[in-house]
Amino acid sequence: MISNVPYLTAAGDIAKGEVVSELNVSGDTTVPPEPHTVYFTGVPHKAASVPVDEILAGTGTQEPIPGLFAESYLSTKPASGHYADYYEKISQYVRVIAGYARTVDPRATARTFRPIETEDDESPFVYLDSASARAGISALSMRLAAGPIGIIGLGGSGSYILDLVSKTPVPEIHLWDPDDFLTHNAFRAPGAASLAQLSERPTKVEYFASQYSAVHRGIVAHPEMIDNSTLERLDGLHFVFVAIDTSPLKREIILWLTKHGIPIIDVGMGVIRQQDALGGIVRTTTVTPADHAHVERRISFTDEREDEYERNIQLADLNALNAAIAVIKWKKLMGFYRDDLKELHTTYTIATGQLIHSEKPS
Repeated sequence: MISNVPYLTAAGDIAKGEVVSELNVSGDTTVPPEPHTVYFTGVPHKAASVPVDEILAGTGTQEPIPGLFAESYLSTKPASGHYADYYEKISQYVRVIAGYARTVDPRATARTFRPIETEDDESPFVYLDSASARAGISALSMRLAAGPIGIIGLGGSGSYILDLVSKTPVPEIHLWDPDDFLTHNAFRAPGAASLAQLSERPTKVEYFASQYSAVHRGIVAHPEMIDNSTLERLDGLHFVFVAIDTSPLKREIILWLTKHGIPIIDVGMGVIRQQDALGGIVRTTTVTPADHAHVERRISFTDEREDEYERNIQLADLNALNAAIAVIKWKKLMGFYRDDLKELHTTYTIATGQLIHSEKPS
């Protein structure tokens, strides 16, 4: 049964009906359709009071499926005399029926792109990833499913990293952040938090887990910060994004992950007021078990500056850019994108628009 097929009624209005066909199978495989006819839940017309006689084989209420009532019986054959498969058969009927509806409204279509809930218990998605299938990259996308990932820090760029990786088939996404989700966070975050949600004052990880569980089943919220006493909770992760402020704790996290063979992408930015406007640099640094000598010279762990970012200026665009560069690099490491340069450190300078890649693998 194909639903939402637009057709012209006897009054010349557009309505929607269902095309109903038998389905012949051999085992779990369909065989060429037989007969060539279908039922339709309306009576299709060319114009007001002008039925589509060339395919109308009969009218009258029938019940081809329990609870579904058809008003017409349609018949049309291809030039070969038979349909090769059900796609050809149903497409032919939909093309004829909907074609007359489009003479009244060119936007009339049976293609509603309705989301389909996945029945695969092993899929991390709530509904089918039709975007990858549509682009023919499903096999490439599965390279991103190598193992669970973690995101440490959801205050800015971390939330945009979640937004991007939640649309990938990673089996689990673990979120760490102890802080509450407040109004100023909402202005840095993807999507739009409601006043009611802000009034409830959820933790950041609980808020984002709730939002993104609508698409991904494997999001796990940890309303705490990773510190020296909880580092072992990162064990078993395949990859970690670090999106926390500069601090000695960041060094401990990165050293522990490197020691335990877990690759990392660390994100950060420095924003200052320059000539009555904002300038600065957005940074993305990749650290792997094989390549980590650049950590001390590229990632700051102590910061005595009070930059404009710390003063809570809203920088959602820079957060999003930082996250996008980080996730693109992660996808390169996973073999999803080509990685000709294999850079480990990328900076974007706001004032000049320069994107600079450096630090090559040893």
